[in-house]
Amino acid sequence: MYQFKYADDKISDNELMITIPSITIGVGVLSLPSLIAEDTIGSDGWIPIISAGVFFVALAWLIVKVASMYPNQPFISFASVLLSKPIATVLTILLALQGFFITAFVLRIIADLAKEYLFDRTPVEVISLCFLLVVSYAVSGSRVGLFRLNMMFFPIIIFIIVFVGIFSINWYDASNFLPVFQTDFRGYLNASRNSLFSLTGLFVLFFYTSLVRKPDKAPKKAVYGMTMVSIFYIFIYFMCIGVFGYAGTANVNYPIVEIAKEVEIPGGVFERFDSIFFVIWIMAVFNTVTMAFDSSLYALKSVFNLKKIHYILFLTPVLFFVAMIPKDVIDVREFGDFVSLYGLVITTLTAIVLFTIASVKKKVSSEANTSKRRNSKS
Repeated sequence: MYQFKYADDKISDNELMITIPSITIGVGVLSLPSLIAEDTIGSDGWIPIISAGVFFVALAWLIVKVASMYPNQPFISFASVLLSKPIATVLTILLALQGFFITAFVLRIIADLAKEYLFDRTPVEVISLCFLLVVSYAVSGSRVGLFRLNMMFFPIIIFIIVFVGIFSINWYDASNFLPVFQTDFRGYLNASRNSLFSLTGLFVLFFYTSLVRKPDKAPKKAVYGMTMVSIFYIFIYFMCIGVFGYAGTANVNYPIVEIAKEVEIPGGVFERFDSIFFVIWIMAVFNTVTMAFDSSLYALKSVFNLKKIHYILFLTPVLFFVAMIPKDVIDVREFGDFVSLYGLVITTLTAIVLFTIASVKKKVSSEANTSKRRNSKS
């Protein structure tokens, strides 16, 4: 099969920046307002969203900073330098598993959503399989091409959310935002946990930073990208609270989709705007899945030197099987909690350990060079 090759197989720092909302904004944001409203009162949910956002901004900076210290080197190379080859290999496989789990979980969620809102007579297995085959085809091509798709889809996704927000403003009730600062500490803690779980996916930065042409600018762009995600989440949360109130939002599984169902465009151009919204939102989900799956392939290929197509042919049926394991909504939510917790722990520990060791080595090397200069002068 012919595969188009880009000029240098490199990406810009802006494309890395857009990768962060592309991998983070997916199915999680659809249920996030509901999960946060369960533990907060009034409009207090913006506080845990910002808290989680600050944490992930720092985490994104850490990941890209340590990767940019070793420009153009894949993760397993600089991790081997900082730790050792065996430990680096284990970390690479663990991070690859994170991408695998995210892919399987999102496949199941998107299939359930599509069945509920679009294809009520189509089995979940058929929807999931069709989506998985498209994703597998996408990741079999150029890796850099996926970043071009991110750049193309992202403005459309932002536009549709802003569009829904504008056309639902007539339903806003200012009293829904009250009272303020009435949530107790435990409520903030639980809501912050749910916010943290909805923002996982930054592990891809361990692998994709090596593709950036100007890695020195990458840490700043990573901060910008994660900040955009936080602002985007707060905007959606306030939209849902303004329309439903915190009690109503807590009792709706996907409040943003329910708002889209009620949007009426003047002139009756579209009778079911929610279908258009969902079709466009599949773009965001597609970005999330392709980035997660491709990162796993990237990681595994650095450990086991096999062709990409071999991994795709093996992992695609395994992904489908894992996605179909949950039997009901409760099982799906528990699977999502496991995936999020696993990713949060692995990504955070890996970033902190690598950054700490890299900083110490850099400081020791700098002091050694300074000492040599002094000795040579004397």
